[in-house]
Parts: sequence; structure tokens; C-alpha cells
Amino acid sequence: MASHPQSTSTAIELQDVHRIDERGARSTIDTSQAPPSDDVMQASLLADSQVPEGGYGWVVISGCAVVTWWFIGTSYCWGVLQAALVKEGVSTSSTLAFVGSLAPACISFLGILNARVIRKLGTRVSAMVGMFLLGLGEVLSGFAIKNIGGLFATAGVVMGIGISLCFMVVSITPSQYFKAKRGIANGIVYAAGGLGGAVISFILNALLGSVGTAWTFRILGFITWATGLPAAYLIKQRVAIPPSALVEWRLLHDARFVLLFAAGAIATFPLLVPPFFLPLYTDTMGMASSVGAGVVAAFNFSSALGRLMCGFCSDALGPLNTLFASLLLSALSMLIIWPVSTSIGPLIVFVIINGMANGGFFSTMPTVVGTVFGSARVSVAMGMIVTGWAGGYLLGAPIAGYILDASGGEASGISAYRPAIFYAGGMAMAAAIMAIFIRLKTDMRPFKKL
Repeated sequence: MASHPQSTSTAIELQDVHRIDERGARSTIDTSQAPPSDDVMQASLLADSQVPEGGYGWVVISGCAVVTWWFIGTSYCWGVLQAALVKEGVSTSSTLAFVGSLAPACISFLGILNARVIRKLGTRVSAMVGMFLLGLGEVLSGFAIKNIGGLFATAGVVMGIGISLCFMVVSITPSQYFKAKRGIANGIVYAAGGLGGAVISFILNALLGSVGTAWTFRILGFITWATGLPAAYLIKQRVAIPPSALVEWRLLHDARFVLLFAAGAIATFPLLVPPFFLPLYTDTMGMASSVGAGVVAAFNFSSALGRLMCGFCSDALGPLNTLFASLLLSALSMLIIWPVSTSIGPLIVFVIINGMANGGFFSTMPTVVGTVFGSARVSVAMGMIVTGWAGGYLLGAPIAGYILDASGGEASGISAYRPAIFYAGGMAMAAAIMAIFIRLKTDMRPFKKL
């Protein structure tokens, strides 16, 4: 990533924006070349010329990182809990995958509404409410582990509302403090989620073996409250988010927005398949549960590395180029490497590559939205885009579970997983194709930074 870039144009090629110098002095910005019909983009250019590029922004990034540690880390460790619940006979893997998918799906269901909530409450209060609900859902889940309906309500809905609020807060706040370093700022925030998943998977495996499933949920909730609420308090917005409509309909007239919406909607179908099913996959290979937890930890650590690297790449190569690369790498790893992973060696190679690509999608998307459509409309545009992720979040992993069941289930050997793997890889490839269309629609020059 270039931390001291020269004058950088946005992906829609508006005009150069004067940067803030190293001592904080600010120069004026020329918005005369911006399209007169897009007042929001002109406001974005003006706002971007005034961002501090640091200062208290690094405190905000730290708070966002801790929040992301918990809401992403917990979501990506559902596979560890799912494997334990399957062994206890609570329900089938496909049904439990629905429970785990419902929580992140709330990001989509509530995306547009949460953009309005954050404008009303501010980022600090919204983040604290989100962290409280996340911990509450975990504690309540400890009392519902024998009731699948109760798990849908607690681990699905209550945790999901908290996750959805936290996601929107960490997606829109860094852009208020960073422009030139926006990619790395988002990369740091989302990398924390991957690191959280790596650590939490080991914690969950240890707790499951010592205190059982119920108290594992409860202890996880208590730790979330103890560390997440103080971190959420640090997330202070620099300027009030300007009022706007819940939906900015004119974005739908932009082919790039429509393509980005479609790419995100398709890409979310395969994203949760590896972390949800890797523990079951290792069980089918005859390995101990600790190996499954270790594989999930490796996936999440790789995801953290990918989120950070894609943050650097977004600033150095452009967010659109980075988004395409991450989706393509995800697809190829699932279509080529995972199907032949019949031993731990190839499986680890898959986990590392797919984890990095998987994490890159999440850390790059807010940067793409802010760069292409303007930082002043990040909350509305992200709210609209994540609404399209509902189908993938809710159905992506369960569809893989149903395909697995139809192929004989986890007891039929690792060959039974391949149809589900090819389904996930095919969806990822379709998203990559959509991403390259966005890239070419923006600029046909293949080596241009976009």
C-alpha cells in the first residue's frame, strides 16, 4: 500500500483532490469538474479533502478492530459449535447451518434500516447496542442448546441484530478519518475479524471439552461484553452522517452499481461454506475435533492476512482490481484444490489460499463503494448493497448442507462433499466474472489502478 500517494483520482475519474500535508495543513479542492448532477459526489470529494488521515482515527480503528474481532470471529467459528451440536444430536448439519447463517444474514435484512439507525443514534451508541445484543444472544443460547427453535431465536436473530449493527458501524466510520490510507484502515479493521476467528476457534474447542456446550455459549457472551463494550465506546464519528433517503434510487441507473450489487449477492453464497463445513470435513477424514478447530483457526488466520493484504493492495493497485483478484482466487481454490484434498497437506493449502481470498472480499467491498460512489454516500450505498447479500448469507451454507445430505452425508466419505464444493466454487467464479465486468465498465485499460 502506498501511504504517501500522489494525487489520486477516484474510480470514476472525476478529478484530482489536493491532499492534506504531513502537518495537517489543508488546501482547497476543485469540484468544478465533477458532474453537476451528482451533488453527493462533490460533497464526498470535499469531505475527503478534509479527513485527518490519522489522529484519533487510529483510536477509532482500534475500537472497530475489537468489535470486528468478536462479530466476525464468532460468525466464522460457528462450524466448531455446529460440529459439537451435531454430535450431541441437536439437529442435522444442514439445519444447524441455517442457524449459523441467519445471524450474518441479518446484515442484509437490516442493512438499509441500520443505516438510518446509525444516523439517528451515532456510531458510538449503535456499536454499543450491537455488542450488547451480540453478547446477549450468546448468553441466551446457552439456555437453548436442546431446542433448535430457541437457537434460531438466540444464536440467529438476537446475535444477528447485534452483528448487523456492528457491521454497518465498522463499514462506514473509517472513511470519515482516512482517504489515502482508507484501504489499509479497512484492512486492519477486518483483519481483526480473521484473527478473532483464529483465536476464538481454539477457545471454543477448549471450552467445549471442559465445560460443555451450554457454558461455552455463556462464557463467550460474558467475554464479548467485557471487551467489546469498552471498544465500542471508542468509536466516535468525526462528523454527523448527513440525512438521506433510505434508498438512493439513482444509483440503480449506474451499471457499475448494479453489477457490484449482483457480484456481492452471488459472492456471499460460497463464502461461509468452508468455515462452516471444514470441521465436519476433518471429522469425515477421521481426525480429532481439535484438528477441525485448528483448521478453522488456520482459515481465520489466513482470512486476517488476506484482509490486511487486500487493504494494502486496494491502496496500491486499486480496490476494483483487488476485489476481482480475491474472488477469482476463491473460486479457483474451491474448484481445483479442495476437491482433491484427501489428506491434511492439500487441505491446509486450500485453507490458506481460500481463507486469504475470502477475507479480501469483506475488507475490499467498503473501499470499493467509497471510491466508486463517494464517501458521503457510503452508508446508503453499503446498506443497499448488503441487502443483496441476504440470499447468500441465509441460504449459501445450508444449500451446501442439503447437497451434502443428498450425496450421502458426512458418513459417506469425503467424496460426498465434492458436489457441494463444486456448487460453492461455481458461485465464486460467477461473482469473479461479474467483478471483471465492473472493472472493464469503469476503464478498459487492464493495468490501470482502479
